[in-house]
Amino acid sequence: MTQATGTAGTFGRTVGTIAAVLAATTLLGGCGPKDEPAAAPQNSPAASPSVNPKDTLLDAVPDGSEGAFRFSGKDSTSTIDGRIDPTAKAFELNMNMPPDSDGIVVKMSFLVIEDQNWVKAKFSGRSGLPKFPDKWMKLDRAKLTDAASIPTYDGVDQGNTGPLIQAATSVEEKSPGQYVGFIDVSGAEAAEALDDGEAAALGEAAKKVPFTAVVGADKHLASLTLKIPAAGKAKAYDYVVNYADYGNAPKITVPTGSAATKAPAMAYDMLNG
Repeated sequence: MTQATGTAGTFGRTVGTIAAVLAATTLLGGCGPKDEPAAAPQNSPAASPSVNPKDTLLDAVPDGSEGAFRFSGKDSTSTIDGRIDPTAKAFELNMNMPPDSDGIVVKMSFLVIEDQNWVKAKFSGRSGLPKFPDKWMKLDRAKLTDAASIPTYDGVDQGNTGPLIQAATSVEEKSPGQYVGFIDVSGAEAAEALDDGEAAALGEAAKKVPFTAVVGADKHLASLTLKIPAAGKAKAYDYVVNYADYGNAPKITVPTGSAATKAPAMAYDMLNG
């Protein structure tokens, strides 16, 4: 591919940044539905067992019945925000990466509606970087060398809160709607919420990661924050997931007219890099 300005090296570093975004942004996809809490024993109808705070948190995790809602979050490398529309089996995801070692800033957005995909991309921080139209670029999955490298709709819990809460070893309700406890992120599903190898690098600390959670007055999960400790050269950071506007966020529809265009060849070069 030729470029009017810049160098192949600059473009290669940009593609590498995108690959890092797609590989490292573990907030992109849910790990599966939450486990249902065990049913109360049927032979003691008169009993009124106390509410288990862990079960209360699990019940608060979105399951698709809440309507469209917004989400945001951050991990060790990026921040994200967007919308989820369970009825349309759709979500919009916006990612922002801090400047890399070359000063390149990457902003990307993905739109997924069932098996259809669109992308937006903007690069800044240096001259000669690829320029894309400020529109939703429709992707042809057949032109992607690895279609699994782009987000797909796999459930409403895009922040993996269900598997993380399920892995909690202790949960306490400090005040109405305010929860604290510890999560063992060393297990398979919980570890998927972190970067590859990160849970293993934490060693014994992975078995007792502090967390806080907030459940709103509507009984829906509002936030989950894990205090991930430092490990080796990796600094401590907060893994944060926020859910909001349940049933009130705008529904997601197919972009049309001047809001959309076909993805140019350069977009596939970027994603197939």
